Amino acid sequence: MIYEFMRLVLFFDLPMKTKKEVKIYTHFRKYLIKNGYMMMQFSVYCKIFPNREAAVKHVNILKKNVPKEGQIRLLLVTEKQYSKIEIIVGGVSNQEKTVNADSFIKL
Repeated sequence: MIYEFMRLVLFFDLPMKTKKEVKIYTHFRKYLIKNGYMMMQFSVYCKIFPNREAAVKHVNILKKNVPKEGQIRLLLVTEKQYSKIEIIVGGVSNQEKTVNADSFIKL
């Protein structure tokens, strides 16, 4: 069986007008970091998975831990598709250089 690395890209826009909303935003952001997500841009995080099955399983867990307000979107792509991302301004972050499909041992 051939495993294909998958990237889950999470986009979120949460309200931050009150102290309670800021606290919810901060808690969610810390939850993402604690669970292995890396920030691509503000409110855009991604995580790499060894295969589609692992990513889908994680999405089901993630759905139970998202804030009730705001907008959250997910995009699941193969590592090959993700590697074709075009950066127009700026560059690849140090974290992106370190964490990629090459970081994993293929069995």
